Amino acid sequence: MTTPSLTPSDAANLFRTPPQRFIDVGAGEVAYRRVGQGPDVLFVHGWPVTSATYRHLLPHLAPHVTCHLFDFPGAGDSRFDRSTHLSIAQHVETVGRVVDALELDSVALVGHDSGGMIARHAMAGDPRLRAMALVNTEQPQGLHWRFKRFLWMAKLTPGFPHVLAWAGMRRTLRKSDLLLGGCFADKRLLDGEFEEFFLEPLKSNRDRRWAAGQLIGNFDTRFVHELGAVHQRIDVPIKLVWGADDPFFPLDWARAMVDTFAQASLEVIEDARLFVHEECPEQVAAAMLQTLTGVEAPVRASA
Repeated sequence: MTTPSLTPSDAANLFRTPPQRFIDVGAGEVAYRRVGQGPDVLFVHGWPVTSATYRHLLPHLAPHVTCHLFDFPGAGDSRFDRSTHLSIAQHVETVGRVVDALELDSVALVGHDSGGMIARHAMAGDPRLRAMALVNTEQPQGLHWRFKRFLWMAKLTPGFPHVLAWAGMRRTLRKSDLLLGGCFADKRLLDGEFEEFFLEPLKSNRDRRWAAGQLIGNFDTRFVHELGAVHQRIDVPIKLVWGADDPFFPLDWARAMVDTFAQASLEVIEDARLFVHEECPEQVAAAMLQTLTGVEAPVRASA
């Protein structure tokens, strides 16, 4: 059976409609969506975005793998309230609970940014883990000074989520390297769907704004410094896919990170930054597909 082609418009609209179900993870309920056919792949998003960040990859991957997408508590369409504890530790637990609820016996994970760090902590040593694709994410060398600067801004700026929401909706300000300018080589991509899915909700939804502040405020750097030990417990194929010009997670550190895994390789995408999967989705999908499926398959441009 052949899955009908998924257009970029179809993929974006998936996140404009209600989720297919909610999954209780003990700290709220995550919003869940599924598309595609083939081996199971779970997508783990970072901060302050949602699973919609993977929308550009879906047309290239859905013909080959079953894409499981969820929004962490506090993000996207998830259900939570202000009694919900939001932290990296809680998100690590959430990933395991989602895999349990979906009864995935053999699963590959795709993780971007903090989602890649969370995915590693959640599934290291788990016999259900088949493979991983990690996209511009934390490295065992620690935190680059630009990342540290952003954390300091978040923790020392009173009302940081409000500042982020206010500045994020002003196109000139959000393109500053002090805010979101380092996310894309082409800063025009901070407009359009990026604004719609990730920035406008922070402005219009006070609970989402509160949640974003809670998570960054509770960011525990211990999870970064423990990555070297975590990698020793991961013995499945790993594909690292990196935007070459990422100012937060340096390419040189990514090259060195390859040898911290039992079996890993690195694909570098030139002229791209932190959100390489949104800038160059076809290249990123092609780079990770063999690892996710275990077999070679062509990736065709979507119609």
